[in-house]
Amino acid sequence: MDSLIKALPMLLRAAGDEIAEAAVFVAWRHAAGEPLRWSAVPFRLYGRTLIVAVPDATWQRQLEKVSGQLLFQINSLLGQARVTYVEFRVDPQTVQRERARLRPKTQPVDEERALAQAECLRVAAQRIRDENLRRRFLLAAGSCLNRVGGSSQE
Repeated sequence: MDSLIKALPMLLRAAGDEIAEAAVFVAWRHAAGEPLRWSAVPFRLYGRTLIVAVPDATWQRQLEKVSGQLLFQINSLLGQARVTYVEFRVDPQTVQRERARLRPKTQPVDEERALAQAECLRVAAQRIRDENLRRRFLLAAGSCLNRVGGSSQE
């Protein structure tokens, strides 16, 4: 990603409008950072105005306050003053679509692997003589498996 960011000025000089818009979007995402990625979505470059969708008026007001800093960062990344104004539009549908796109795709559960893990746990649990400790072991192992499995499936 960093090499792409460094190549933006050269790319922009040789590009047409569609490439310029894409370059500005990349610069926006880099300047805005991870925290804003979920709530401020670059929507369109209209002339030298970058239109960014936000979920509500509160986000709109807050981002308008820091738009000068964001503009500076964007144009610094681009190596030229390509964007002179950022317009924040309340557009919750566009933000929702972007959030859905950014969410990790669900992965099917590998049933054979899950069965093998369950069998390993059952065998290990049988070796524990204390019934209370065995129950706690199985509960902790199940909780761990749910956490690990849930993080790859959300």
